[in-house]
This record gives sequence, structure tokens and C-alpha cells, in this order.
Amino acid sequence: MKVLFLNILIITLFGFLDANAQSSRAIYVSVHGHDKNIGDEKKPLSTIQEGINRVKEIKKTKFKGKVELVIGVGTYYLDKSIKLDQSFSGKQNTPFVLRAEDGEKVILSAGILLQNLKWKSETNGVWSTVVPSATVIEDLYSNGKRLIKARYPNYNANILPFNGYAADAISKERVARWKNPKGGYVHALHEGKWGGFHFEIKGKDSQGNLMLEGGQQNNRPSPIHETFRFVENIFEELDDTNEWYFDINKSILYYKPEQGTNPNVLKFETARLENIISLVGTKQQPVRNIKIKGLDFVCTAPTFMKTSEPLLRSDWTIYRQGAVKFENAENCEVSQSNFYNLGGNAVFVSNYNREVKISGNLIEQIGASAVSFVGDPSAVRSPSFRYENFVPEADLDTVRGPKSDNYPKDCEVSDNLIRNIGLVEKQVAGVQISIAESIRVLHNTIYDIPRAGINVGDGTWGGHDIAYNDVFNTVLETSDHGAFNSWGRDRFWHPDREKMDDLVARRPELILLDAYKTTYIRNNRFRCDHGWDIDLDDGSSNYVIFNNLCLNGGIKLREGFHRTVYNNITVNNGFHPHVWFKNSHDVFRNNIVMLPHQDIRVDFWGDTVDYNYYVKAEDLVKDQEKRLERNGKVITPKFKDVKNGDFTLLAEVPDGFVNFDMQNFGVTSGRLKKLADSPIIPELNYNKPKTNTASSVITYKGATLKSIESLGEQSAAGLPTMEGIMIVKFADDSYLKYNGFLINDVIVACEGEKVINTTGLDSLLKQFHYYHKLNFTIYRNQVKQEVVLNL
Repeated sequence: MKVLFLNILIITLFGFLDANAQSSRAIYVSVHGHDKNIGDEKKPLSTIQEGINRVKEIKKTKFKGKVELVIGVGTYYLDKSIKLDQSFSGKQNTPFVLRAEDGEKVILSAGILLQNLKWKSETNGVWSTVVPSATVIEDLYSNGKRLIKARYPNYNANILPFNGYAADAISKERVARWKNPKGGYVHALHEGKWGGFHFEIKGKDSQGNLMLEGGQQNNRPSPIHETFRFVENIFEELDDTNEWYFDINKSILYYKPEQGTNPNVLKFETARLENIISLVGTKQQPVRNIKIKGLDFVCTAPTFMKTSEPLLRSDWTIYRQGAVKFENAENCEVSQSNFYNLGGNAVFVSNYNREVKISGNLIEQIGASAVSFVGDPSAVRSPSFRYENFVPEADLDTVRGPKSDNYPKDCEVSDNLIRNIGLVEKQVAGVQISIAESIRVLHNTIYDIPRAGINVGDGTWGGHDIAYNDVFNTVLETSDHGAFNSWGRDRFWHPDREKMDDLVARRPELILLDAYKTTYIRNNRFRCDHGWDIDLDDGSSNYVIFNNLCLNGGIKLREGFHRTVYNNITVNNGFHPHVWFKNSHDVFRNNIVMLPHQDIRVDFWGDTVDYNYYVKAEDLVKDQEKRLERNGKVITPKFKDVKNGDFTLLAEVPDGFVNFDMQNFGVTSGRLKKLADSPIIPELNYNKPKTNTASSVITYKGATLKSIESLGEQSAAGLPTMEGIMIVKFADDSYLKYNGFLINDVIVACEGEKVINTTGLDSLLKQFHYYHKLNFTIYRNQVKQEVVLNL
């Protein structure tokens, strides 16, 4: 009996030791391995796909320990995307880890290496080669450098937008030069510069006009911009160094290298896949506890022609794809990786996701957005999908919050360096959030962006924490936006201001049905030289904004409710309230401002606009004349180190203001801090003499009109440019008022002639003085329309 007991004890002990020995398993892959190998460190596999297969076999055995797939140094060309479903899930303490070998550079390429090319010299420095007949080339790289599709005008790194544009890019005269432009593309900005449009050329019609398909990339459609446009992938435009053109019908690739370079000595790659790794489970069985670490993601295919899904009533459309995609995932992450040379989005977190983390990554040189969190529109109650759309009051679902849980929640994007994105698409962001809840955006450095650095597309469902980010050099190729931008065209919001006023006055409970959690914007450093540092646009509600250093554009609040803004510093700028509601409950207090409040169409001033700190007495007087700032103060601030961006107050710290951290904006990891730039710190200008900028005002037919003179006025009216004249006042017997004009209408054309300012209108009125009627083009409630004035 004793012997039997001893044997059982020994067997149990050895079983315990064996289980401990097998608490983790690692499969190794190397470019020097072989897929028939065992897959350990000494005899690695050669392909990642075979490594994935081996991991799957381990998971089938119900192995409960940690599993790693370790990739050795080198470039791995994938012939299909890596799909990780719920069968790869780990446990919280024993996750599945897909990572680079320690200290090694591992590149996962969605492209394909073009081998055995035989280049021959053509004319004018152009070379050609035949490629395999099944090859499709949408992007081309030479020795890792992205080359330029043959385009007009030619690429110029110093010109924005589009690195070159021309009004005659699709003129009839230029199109006549192209024998067969089919397969080319037209890229253009929105008429209001609110993002961009992209069209594929399908050919020419019998009159020689281009036949175009596309243009669905912006959710506020307009004609394309008359100047900011270019064409690419046109053979006749192949005339500049590093341009290329692919004749898909003949499978011939043309390339113009730098003078003296023989392309036969270069390595060429082309994009093939849209996605490299997808972590996609089901709602019933999400992917859990998978970590991706230390990899380089490159060479995904461009996706701009697929960007078409509208995001509620924001200005966006999106395409749910990225180099890494998460859907139905929990406690998964991608970290310490590099994303570059991508045709579309870098990371897309789609629909149901919880505690997904994107951290410690470098994201640069990509075609679209860096990190996007986007939920399912069907999770939204009473959704509308265009600016001008709305659900009638009688049909509104009045239940608070989401309809389902099919959206990202409690996710994080932190310590990422994001720069030089939106190379193709212009309605992009460093971090995009829509139909999501409680997203943490922490310690990211974001710059060199065509539009917003951080964008929140709607109020569903708030709860975000946006903190310690460093965002600058934004809105470089578009207009009417901010380093941080948001919209809030939620259930309560109506495109007709009078109807919206009536609705929220009668039913204020509707306001926070979607934005039912407070979003915090705190401890960030923002600089936008082409808009606002913080831009809360149409309807954005339920925000608390504090401890932000705003270096140039100030803070704008438009058309929302329940915004509290305090303890911010607005360098060389101030507060921009636009089009406020009665009983908005907005609060703007205890902020350092360096200009008087730049209000536009504000008749009601919320709960508190007071207790702010001015650097010039005349600015405070201007605001007190508006019956504001009864308790405002003038201070003479002494900042610690303006030259190096430290605006800590050393003396005369006024009651109610608290100094905040000036040292911890942006990325925190050592490798990214070494790479990251910082914003230019402006020289303080409030003590400099100011030139006289009195507005030009005229009266006409019983109306007072003034020129559009500021970005704020342009934005409030929804104008594409800072041009036009606004009606600011009517006499009691105004003939313009009698003929249907309204206060805040902006006249932009008269009889088809552009109206730039009051001087221009006065000149046109004299020119057309004998007309029986005048046709005016105006903007009303941000909508362009025609009005006839009968004389």
C-alpha cells in the first residue's frame, strides 16, 4: 500500500513539473528556416502562415499556457492576410503573442516583390519592362521608396494641397492630349476645402469629356474645388523624375529614374493586400488576449476609391479596413510597432471591441487615417446620415444611450507618434472616433496632418478622455477645422436653426440622449495655424475642457450644450463662441485670454462667461460692454520660459487659476521621444502695436452689410473661402428684408459675378443699376442657394 502511494506521489509530482515546464510554448519563424522544421529556435519555420498553422495546432490541444509566435529578422511578403479568430485567444495572464524577435527588425509586407524585370531604355529618360500578366500595380516602391504615379501637375514636396495642384488639370485642352486616360484618377478638394474627393477615369465621351466614377469620399457633397485638383496615372504626363505609369492592358510598366540610374539594379515592390493582420471574432466568441508587438507593417494597397460609408451626420465617409484591423475583440493590442508606406488606414477598430489598446507605435507616410475607432450605425437610436437629414420629432426614439453594444468602448490609443498621414485622402485624422464610448487618447504626438489631429465625429456616446497629447501642424491642406475637432449632430440637432431652437426649448431632455457621458479634453498642447486649436463644431455637447495650452487658434464652441471650459491658456488668441442656444448651460471661466471674445451670432451667453483673465484692459472693456465678464481681471502674466514653451505663471497667479504640467505633452517612450518634433512656440504679441482693421461696411436697400473678415465668420456661415458680405442689420422698411433676405445671409455672387467684399458689391451694383431684377447667390444656414431681388 505504501509502495502504491509512493508511485502515485511520484507520478503526480512529475506531472506537476511537466505542466510547469509547458507553461509557455514558442514557435519560431526565420527567413532562413524551412516549413518542414519543428519550429523551435534552432530549427525555425520559414513562413509566418506556417507559424500560424502550428499555433493553431497547439491551441487545438487545449494547451492553457502562454503561446508565442516569434518572427526573426527580415522581410516577409504575405500572399494573404493573417487572420486571427477566437481559436487563437489566450487568457489574461497567458496571452497569445505575435512578436518580433528581441531587437530585430521584422517587416510584414502586404506587397509583392517584382522579380526578373528586364528594363529597357525608351525615350526622354523613360524605361519600360514587361511584368507578369496577372500583376496589378496601384503603388510602386523602389528600394523601399514610394514612387510617384505619372501626374499633372508634377509632384512638389513644398506645395500644399496635394503636393501640387492646377485649375486646368482636367480642362478640355489638357484632356485632348491624352490618348486613353482610362484607369487614371482625378483628385480634388471639396469646394469648401472640407476634405477631398477621388474619381476614377473610365474614359472619354464622344465630346472629349472625361467620364468619371467616384466622389463619394465626403459626406457633405459639393462640386470639386475649381483650383485644388490634380490628375494621376496618365501616360502622357510621365515626364518627371521618379514618375511611373502602368499599362494594365499590355502589362508594361514605365518608369523615369533619376538621371544616370539603371533600374535593372533596383528592387521594385508593389502593393497587393489591403490588410496584413485581422483580429476578428464573433459577438458570441470575441477574440481575446492577443498581443502584437514590435513589427513593421508596410505596403498595403490604396483604398481611397472604397472610402464611401457615411458616418452619421459628420462630414466623413470611411472604409472599414487597415493594415491591422480589430473587430469583436477584447483585451487585445498592437504595440511598439511601425506603420509606414501604407496605401490606406493604419489601424481600424471596427464595431464591438473592449479594452483594445494601440500603444507605442510609429505611424507615418500613409494614405489615410492613423487610428480609427468606429462603431456600427445600427447601434444608434434614430440615426441620420447627412447634414441636412433629420428624424421627425414624432418618430424619435427617446431612450437614452445606444441600441446595442456593437461599438468600441473602453479602448485606448496612447504613446503613439503619428505624422505625415493623409498622403492621398484628406478627410483623415491621427485619431478618429465615431459611434464609440469612453475611448482614452493619451500621450500621443500628432503633426503634419491635412485635417484634424484628433476628430470626434458625433456625440455617441461620449465618455472619452483626451489628455496629454501634443498636436500641431494640422489642417494643412483643408479648412474650417481644428487640431482637435468634433461634431455633435445628434438626435436633437436639426439643420434648420429655428426648428432646432424650438425643439430644444420644449424638450431639453433630448440633448444628452446620445452624448450621455462627459468627454474630457485636458492637459493637451494644441497648435493649429489654419483653424482653431480646439474646435467644438455643430452641436458638440457634454464636454469639460481644462488645463490645455492652446498656442495659436484659440477655443471655439458652436451650437452645443453643457460645455465647461476653464483653466486654459490661449496664446495670442482667445474664445470663439459661435451660434449659441438659449439655455445652453455653457461655462467659460478662469481662462487666460489674449483677445476679446470673438463671438458670432450669439444672443444668449450660457450659464457663465466670466472670471477670465485678460492681458489688455481694452479687451476686457469690449467684453464688459456686451454685459459679460463682470468679474473679469486684467493681469500682467510673467511666464516661466516662453521660448521653450513653459507658460507656468511665476508671479501674479490670479485667484481661481491653477498652474498645470507643461512638461509631459506627447509620447513618453524613449524611442519615440527621440523621433518626435515639437511645435513652434509663438512669440507673445499682445504688447505689440495693432494696425487699424476696422471693417468695411455699406448700406443697401435698407440693410447694413459687412465684408467677411475672419475665419470665425467664414466657419459660422459655412463658406468655402473668406469672401463675401454678410447682412448684419435691417431697417424697419428694408427692401432686402421684404424680398426674403435674412440677417446673417452672406452674399457671394451677384449676376454670376463673384462678390469678395463690400467694395466689390458696390462696384457690381453700379454696373447693374439698370436691371429690373438681380440674381444673388447667398449662403444661408451653411447652404448655398439663389435669391432674386426684384427691383
